[in-house]
Amino acid sequence: MMSSQPQPRDSAPDRGAADTAAANPARFPTASFSTVRRIVATQIRRIPGARREFWLAMFLLTTGAFANVLVPRQLGRIVDEVVADDGSIMMIAVWLVVLALASAVLSAGGLYVIGKLIERVISNLRETMVGTALRLPAHEVEAAGSGDLVSRATDDVAELSAAVSETVPVLSKSVFMVIATAIALLAIDWQFIAVIVVVAPIYWLSVRRYLQVAPARYVAQRESMAQRARRVLEAIHGGPTVRAYGWEEAMHQRVHETSTDVVTYGYSARRTMMTLSLWVWLAEFLLLFGGLLVGFFVVDRGVLTVGAVTAALLMLIRLRGPIMALMRVLDTVQAGYASLSRIAGVIARPPRPVPDAGAGPARGEVVVKNVSFGYSTGGYSTANAEPAQLAVDQVSLDIPAGATVAVVGASGAGKTTLAALVAGLRVPDSGAVLVDGTEVAELSDRERVGRLAMVSQDVYVFSGTLREDLTLARPDASDAELLVALETVEAGWFDELADGLDTEVGARGQQLGPVEAQQLALARVLLADPSLVIMDEATAEAGSVGAGELEAGAAAVTAGRTAIIVAHRLDQAAQADCVVVMDGGKVIEQGAHDELVAAGGRYTELWQAWSVGR
Repeated sequence: MMSSQPQPRDSAPDRGAADTAAANPARFPTASFSTVRRIVATQIRRIPGARREFWLAMFLLTTGAFANVLVPRQLGRIVDEVVADDGSIMMIAVWLVVLALASAVLSAGGLYVIGKLIERVISNLRETMVGTALRLPAHEVEAAGSGDLVSRATDDVAELSAAVSETVPVLSKSVFMVIATAIALLAIDWQFIAVIVVVAPIYWLSVRRYLQVAPARYVAQRESMAQRARRVLEAIHGGPTVRAYGWEEAMHQRVHETSTDVVTYGYSARRTMMTLSLWVWLAEFLLLFGGLLVGFFVVDRGVLTVGAVTAALLMLIRLRGPIMALMRVLDTVQAGYASLSRIAGVIARPPRPVPDAGAGPARGEVVVKNVSFGYSTGGYSTANAEPAQLAVDQVSLDIPAGATVAVVGASGAGKTTLAALVAGLRVPDSGAVLVDGTEVAELSDRERVGRLAMVSQDVYVFSGTLREDLTLARPDASDAELLVALETVEAGWFDELADGLDTEVGARGQQLGPVEAQQLALARVLLADPSLVIMDEATAEAGSVGAGELEAGAAAVTAGRTAIIVAHRLDQAAQADCVVVMDGGKVIEQGAHDELVAAGGRYTELWQAWSVGR
C-alpha cells in the first residue's frame, strides 16, 4: 500500500539552491555555497551543546598547536647549550618531552571532540535529506530519476562521511599549526615571516586557480556517477523487458557510456590536483631556500644565535608539512563538498506542510472534471514546458460512493496515469480531480488517512517483523486485528510461519513471493480502512499459483468501498459496476459490462479477444 500527495513548493524558494535545476527542472538541484552554509548551520543548531563542544575543540587544538610549535624552540636551545658547552640540557630535554606529550594529548582531544560533532552533523544531514525526499511529491522523484536520489542518499553520503573522516584531522591540525608557527616565527625574528609573505602569493594563486576550476569538475563527476546509477538501476529493474526485446547490447552500451563519463570527469578533476601539486612544490622550494638565506644573514650579523635560527628553520620545515597536507586534502575536500552540495540540494527546498482543506467526512465520492495531463521531455508536465503527448486528454468521470469502476484499455491508453491522478500522485495540467468534494492535491496528510489508498502491482515488503510491516498502516492495531486482516485476504501462508507475527520478513528476513507480498499489501489496506481504494493491476499475479486467494483478497478489500481498478483481466471488469474504456488518453466508452459487450464497440473487441485467449 502506498499513498502520497504532491505538496506545493515554497512560494519564495531559495534561488541559491536551484543552481543546477534551472537547466533541467526535473532534476534535484545542487545547492550554492550560501545555501550549504545555511543548511549546515541549521543542522549544527539542532545538536544540544554544539557551541560548547565547538569552543572546547578550538581550545584544545589551539593549545596543542602551540605546544607543538614550542618543540623546535627547545631543540634550538639545546643547540645553543651545546655551542656554549654548558652541558645543562637535562631540564630542556624534560621540557621537550612534556611539550611533545602535551601536544599529542591536546591535539587528540580536540580532534575527537570536533570529529564527534561533525559526524553528528552528517547524521542529521542524512536523516533530513531522507525525510525530505519521503515527503516530496512522487512525480518529482520519478521525474528526477530514482537513480539520482539513490546516488545522493548512498554515494554522496558515503563520500561526505569519508571526506570528513579523512580531512577533519588534517585540516584542524594543519590550520592551527600554520597559525601557531607564524606567531612563533614572529617572536623569533620578523624576517622569517617575510619569507612566508613572499611565498604566500604562490600558494594563494595556485589554490585560487584550483578552486575556480575544481568544483565544477567534481560536481560533474558526481552527476555522472548519479547518471550511471540511474542507468544501472534501469537495466536491473527492466531486466525481463531488456531480455525479451534483445536490448542487452544497447543497455550495456548506455552503461558503458556513463561509466566512461565518470572516468573522464574523474581524470579531469585529478588533473587539476596534479597542477596544484606542481605549484606547491615550487612554493616549498622557495620557502626553504628563503629561510636558509635569512638564517645565514641574521647569524652572520649576530642578530640571532645559531640555536634560534635552527629553531626557526625547523619551524619552517615543519610548516611545510601542514601546508602540503592542506593542499593535498583540497582534492578530498572538493569531492566532499560536491557531495554535500548535492545532499543540501534535496534539503534546501522542502515541501511545505499542506494544511487541512476542510474536507468533509470520508465517503469515497470521486469526480474527475475535464482532466488533461501530459509528460514533458523533462519527465513530467510543468508550467513552462509543453507536454510532448497527453497521457490523459479531457477525461471526465463521476463515481458515486461505494461504486466499483474498472478502467480498461490497451497498453499506453492512459489507465495508470488516470489512477495516479485520482490518487493525487500527479497534478493535472488542466481540470480538477475531486475526492469527497475537495481537490485531491489539496488534502492534507491527516485528511488523506482513512480516505484513500493505492495498491500497485509492485509492492514493497519492509525489513522487520511481520507485525511491524502491517502496523505501518495502523500503528494502534492489535494482534487480533492483524490476524483478522490476514485471514480476510486469505493469506494462508501465515499459518506456516514458525514465529507468527514475529517472523522477520523483507530483505533481511523471510522472502515473500509476489502473491504473498500483494496479500500483505491488501491486508495493510484493510487495516487503514480507506473509503476509496485504487488498484493499479494489483492482482497481476493472478495467473500464478494462489490466483484464487489473491482475487478473493482483492474482492474483500473493495467490498463496501469505492474502488477504481485498473484491470488487466477483463473478468474483473465484468464484476464492476461500471467499465471505463480508454484509448489514446481519452474515455471512448463507459457503462455496465453487459451494455458495452452488446454495443459492439471497442470493449466488445477486447472482451472477445479476452474470451478467446482465456
